[in-house]
Amino acid sequence: MIVRQLKAADIRNLTFVDWTPGEQVNIIYGQNAQGKTNLLESLWLFTGGKSFRGSKDSELVRIGAPRARLQCTFFAEGREQTAEITIEKRRKATLNGVALSSPTKLTGLFGAVVFSPDHLMMIKGSPELRRRFIDAALCQVQPSYIRTYSEYLHILQQRNALLKEWYHFPDDDQLEAWNTRMTEAAADIVVARRDYCRILREQATAVYHGLSSGREEFSLSYEADKPYEQMTREEIVDFWRQSLAESRKADIGAGFSTVGPHREDLSVSISGLSARHYGSQGQQRSAVLALKMAEAAVLRERTGEQPVILLDDVMSELDETRQDYLMNHLDGWQVFITCCDPSTISRLADGNVYKMDAGELK
Repeated sequence: MIVRQLKAADIRNLTFVDWTPGEQVNIIYGQNAQGKTNLLESLWLFTGGKSFRGSKDSELVRIGAPRARLQCTFFAEGREQTAEITIEKRRKATLNGVALSSPTKLTGLFGAVVFSPDHLMMIKGSPELRRRFIDAALCQVQPSYIRTYSEYLHILQQRNALLKEWYHFPDDDQLEAWNTRMTEAAADIVVARRDYCRILREQATAVYHGLSSGREEFSLSYEADKPYEQMTREEIVDFWRQSLAESRKADIGAGFSTVGPHREDLSVSISGLSARHYGSQGQQRSAVLALKMAEAAVLRERTGEQPVILLDDVMSELDETRQDYLMNHLDGWQVFITCCDPSTISRLADGNVYKMDAGELK
């Protein structure tokens, strides 16, 4: 997939931008608060997802403007296509002139992977953030996982509601029924996450090797203290059946499910040490980049379409070797990189450079 043209009007501080980016590396530089991230955010919205900055739709409209308008011409599925997004209180979208029932209908057509500084919490933060990463990535490459994950969350919610009221309304038969359903759904979640992590690990290891020039070793595993790697689905079902039986007393006491895939973790190590606890800022940033680039590679492999790469404020805390890899060794990808330091540009061997100043792209 290639972005041919982006038009953005009245989104955040962008009054009007008409941009024809290059097909390889595009660097957008400028001081803070000039609109660099707003440009990447505009592209991201064509994935059908909400802002990667967590903003409400209404917050995207430039102050004083009645609405924001976006138009993107891109090459995907063997032909040139045009999508438009209008934002007032909420987003509306059209594709090739046809109104869509929801902007989410663009999902799977316009592929993109984004890195922002907030994503560093994938390494530094709680297990919930790492679970969210792998579940969101799975939803893109395996649409049926959305149904699997939703089913598990429904079962978990009902089981927790029963446990919360247990001392007033104990019901062993109902608890056993939810346990049975939960073991099956948990096994489906675990198998999907484990199998995805196997593929992700291979791709991320290769990227991290390039970022560190082979000086550091990257390792990734899903819930390393459990023997999932060698287990069949039936064995995983048995594992969770036993786990729920063993946690019965603790669950009733706590009033919620204390075990399950909703409490598991993704483990990232650098040269044998936990990236979360022992990694430097540069190593942690490199680990997130490796995971994001791996996510893009798997998406390309599974869907046949190559997503664009959006890297926001990515150069901070990376040494020159790692910066050089991002700018000059991501062959075959259309990449958009924002940065503040103009000296970074001098290391770009081939690509396009733009300056963002007060919402104007030059």
